[in-house]
Amino acid sequence: MANKNDAKTVKEPLIHIAKRSALPFWQSWLIRIASVLASLIVCAVVIVVFTGDNPLQIYATMFKGAMGTPRKIWSLLQSLSMLLCVSLAVTPAFKMRFWNIGAEGQVLMGGLATAACMIYFKSMPTPLLIIVMIAASVIAGIIWAVIPAFFKAIWNTNETLFTLMMNYIAMCIVSYFVYVNSVPKGSGKIGVINSDTNAGWLPVIGKYNYLLNIIIVALLTAAVYVYLKYSKHGYEIAVVGESENTAKYIGINVKKVIIRTMILSGALCGIAGLLLVAGTDHTLTRDTAGGRGFTAIMVSWLAKFNPLYMILTSFILAFMEKGAGQISTDFGLNASFSDIIMGIVIFFIIGSEFFINYEIRFRGHKIKKIKEAGVK
Repeated sequence: MANKNDAKTVKEPLIHIAKRSALPFWQSWLIRIASVLASLIVCAVVIVVFTGDNPLQIYATMFKGAMGTPRKIWSLLQSLSMLLCVSLAVTPAFKMRFWNIGAEGQVLMGGLATAACMIYFKSMPTPLLIIVMIAASVIAGIIWAVIPAFFKAIWNTNETLFTLMMNYIAMCIVSYFVYVNSVPKGSGKIGVINSDTNAGWLPVIGKYNYLLNIIIVALLTAAVYVYLKYSKHGYEIAVVGESENTAKYIGINVKKVIIRTMILSGALCGIAGLLLVAGTDHTLTRDTAGGRGFTAIMVSWLAKFNPLYMILTSFILAFMEKGAGQISTDFGLNASFSDIIMGIVIFFIIGSEFFINYEIRFRGHKIKKIKEAGVK
């Protein structure tokens, strides 16, 4: 038998990454704010090196582009609300650990259903037409979301790939109908729908047609927050997300929860399509969703699936998008440069989550004695 006093020395690594215990609310947000400030410093260096412009002027231009006039402020709130609406749609599924990457296609199908109602039922009284549009857009979004949910619940298919592929099918369907109805022919865009009668256009509140969308999304945000935090269904979603086996053990029907949750996600995406087509654009293209279905993934994840925190993350991303566009216009820079600035900021925001969940420990070259177990 080996001597129990035998030992060997091992050097610990200079840098050790360890799981951090849960931080207080204020500390986690302090890290996030620090990451944004750090990203602005890095962006300033990039601006000086590659353009020679004053970074402060660049940042002032970003602020002007996002909030320089009342119209721009309302436009920013509109972008925020639409991104938030899609983020609300994917959040229940994400909290359940069902990775719904198909929000882009679900929004497009909701928008297509809305446009179809506006075109073919325009003779209806406007109040009745709007009711039909709401029902059609919600049903279209639900159908596009339930298909992958059904396959996941019954045959345990990979929902990430399934929902992702559904996006491209939706884009092709929308592209076909847009081409058939495009004005002028082949332009890839349906002309302004019912521009002579405004049939099916959502009512304008105040000076801008953004306000109704903002109000609707604000109400949806409150409703989803209450649903996830205080309802029985929200509790079941959380349990399924933590462990399907635990959910089954306590009597939760996991298949039912998966399909029910995706019905909610699809319905919210359908409403987003309705608001985009009937509320602001009054037309339809394959780019109507504008990549919000993918950006919403980041918004939801950064907010830890909390609808109230998603207001802030949506604001940051919408602000960056509006401001970055203004940089390209005022300084004559390539549009890719504004994307680089936005990418740096997003990279730092995502990176801040690492420091919230982990800490870096420097151990030096300390020697640790490890006694070997006796072996016959």
